[in-house]
Amino acid sequence: MERGSEPYIGAQVMVGVLLLAVDLVYIVGLWYVHGFAGWTDDGSIAPEAQKFAGRAMWYLAGGVVVTGGGLLALRWRIPGVVQFIVLGIGALEFHSLAARH
Repeated sequence: MERGSEPYIGAQVMVGVLLLAVDLVYIVGLWYVHGFAGWTDDGSIAPEAQKFAGRAMWYLAGGVVVTGGGLLALRWRIPGVVQFIVLGIGALEFHSLAARH
């Protein structure tokens, strides 16, 4: 394998940390909006909150495929795996919120 065929580990780590920060801000923003969609006075779960959680799950799952898969296809393994883990866990969290009755 040639030296120039893969990106440097340091660059991969830096991109992975940057994408981790962006992913966490995005997920926290989705949680914030979901909290407003689900807020009711009587404590029940509003149907809008479940619909939003379902949409958020698909947004995050799409992000896993597009960004994680794209980075892995470009041989950027560290940031690709970070994307798969962080966005995948976020998608699973919103899936559990959407499935609640």
